[in-house]
Amino acid sequence: MKALDALGEAKQLDKVVGPLQKAVRAVPLGPWRAVLQGRPIGHPLHPVLVQVPIGSWSSAAVLDLVPGAGRQARLLVGLGVVSAVPAAWAGWVDWAEQPERQLRTGVVHALSNGVAIGLYTGSWVVRGRGRPVLGRVLGFAGLTAASVGGMIGGHLAFRQAVGSNKTEPVDHLVAPGWHALGSATEFAEGSPERRMLGEVALLVVRGADGFHVLVDRCSHMAGPLSEGTVADGCVECPWHGSVFRLADGENVGGPATAPQPVFETRLTDHGVLEVRLPGAV
Repeated sequence: MKALDALGEAKQLDKVVGPLQKAVRAVPLGPWRAVLQGRPIGHPLHPVLVQVPIGSWSSAAVLDLVPGAGRQARLLVGLGVVSAVPAAWAGWVDWAEQPERQLRTGVVHALSNGVAIGLYTGSWVVRGRGRPVLGRVLGFAGLTAASVGGMIGGHLAFRQAVGSNKTEPVDHLVAPGWHALGSATEFAEGSPERRMLGEVALLVVRGADGFHVLVDRCSHMAGPLSEGTVADGCVECPWHGSVFRLADGENVGGPATAPQPVFETRLTDHGVLEVRLPGAV
């Protein structure tokens, strides 16, 4: 555990991380960037795509222990190599929008998986040239590298919270019912305002059509939306550029894959703004 934590503090990796991050962000992926980020399915796509290469390579390792199954093993090795390409692209797109510690850990994760892809590519080639023993050796070496990469990936996901929805706990932090945020006269029209509801920071925007109240911390990496830009009925996170619709919290741009929780609003007879979170427990 300490060794994995140390990856995030290895500042010497920044010499590699900086140029790589700029290069990945500069790739003109167009609408495919959102697909690779997983916005259409509501969570990162990378964990879904890695199932194919890992499953193929694991199955190939089993077949390598079965006499006469060399041809089938080679087929699975090749399938794993080909399917690793889109999985890697999805991983790089996610990686480029992370903070410093996650960037450092992620580049080592990518290196391990890159070694695995290289070993398996070599395994596929030498198997085709009639050298099955060397092919199996390279295959098992590739599986080892992929397993190391998977362990680091688990650290990224569960220890460093890459890809998780940062707003998920809100339902348990806000009590059910209506809560006063202040007088309606305190909020200037079109200006993002930050208010606290217990432990939860809220974004309040007064528009021509009424009040919009969302959780202030961005679902992507907990950036402060109240410090972002409000335009065209949306708010843009100042950290990584995720864009959320004020009306319903839907994520319509940027790396965020989960929408922002939205509060219901009402004004009392005395002009006090009150909010309620549907589903609060």
